[in-house]
Amino acid sequence: MKFSVIIPARDEEAYIGACLESIRKASAPYPGQVEVIVVLNRCTDRTEEIAREHGARITHDDTPNLATIRNAGAKAANGDIIVTIDADSTMTPNLLAEADRALSSGKVIGGAVLMKLERYSLGILLTAAFLVPFLLLFRISGGCFWCYRRDFEELGGFDERRLMAEDIDFALRLKGYGLQRHKRFRVLLNAAITTSCRKFDTFGGAGTASGGKHSWSWRSSRSALACTVAPPSRRTASVRPGFGA
Repeated sequence: MKFSVIIPARDEEAYIGACLESIRKASAPYPGQVEVIVVLNRCTDRTEEIAREHGARITHDDTPNLATIRNAGAKAANGDIIVTIDADSTMTPNLLAEADRALSSGKVIGGAVLMKLERYSLGILLTAAFLVPFLLLFRISGGCFWCYRRDFEELGGFDERRLMAEDIDFALRLKGYGLQRHKRFRVLLNAAITTSCRKFDTFGGAGTASGGKHSWSWRSSRSALACTVAPPSRRTASVRPGFGA
């Protein structure tokens, strides 16, 4: 198996179908070599039914911790390459091929992709103005990560001690892990994900809640701020006890 695409999901019936369809299109160059693992977290809607209709494997983790949920998917993975994406995001058709090309070069440890929003508003742009300088400073991105499974496991996966900012923390640790091995963390500039703006509608961002939408404004802004206050986990090569068992 070439790829394992991991999707954490809690009541995602409105979004997961589009996410899975985008993965199907990106899988075209790899017939029979891409598995999709949906990790259900206390779902009460049709998420599981829709995931099964699209041929996804199902696993469950009811822990209220996104790092643990993502890791549960990785533990069930058979693919050589781990890709993580959220259920309310879609990937471009070339994303898997571009990640494969980067990793096959032997010069890249893994990375992320450009993240686009389903729409923009003043509030969203103000929130982005807060977050983007942080991402540019560390040359990382969020929303979708890819790396070899062996490196994911060696790194210990997502830090389950973190209740938020686990994505940014993982990116920073993967980047540091790569530098130790003279490999780069690469943000793919010719592939992207498009993410929904629902959390901006619910929580607002950057001091405004005027109907803007944004899935990353609230959560990732918190993540960036949390990482600024709390540095990345001091764990690069140690494997979390029980991880991958």
